[in-house]
Amino acid sequence: MRGLVYNNGELAGYIVKNELGHFRFQYNDAYFFNEARPPVSLSLPKSQQEHYSEKLFSFFFGLLSEGVNKDIQCRAYQIDERDHFTRLLLTAGDDTIGAITVKPENDELFRVLYG
Repeated sequence: MRGLVYNNGELAGYIVKNELGHFRFQYNDAYFFNEARPPVSLSLPKSQQEHYSEKLFSFFFGLLSEGVNKDIQCRAYQIDERDHFTRLLLTAGDDTIGAITVKPENDELFRVLYG
């Protein structure tokens, strides 16, 4: 599964969860090599093109709802409340605070699977 990460509507990079449950964020080449483009987050600097983590990056975790809204999202999409990556892909595509949005690479497949 791969998520497309946008900064103000411009493709900035990709976030991927591997089979071990670890994460990789990689800046898109065009975004990375454009010095005028800021990093997605201070914790994901453009001093390197790829970043790795054993758990969901804190910056992306911060885009997720908590409390009652989290419960509603998990029920609506029928996903495990501990599945932060799927919840990120399903809920951080439009109505986020700030400039960063995340969408599933295959948006149509997610609509079929999760309605």
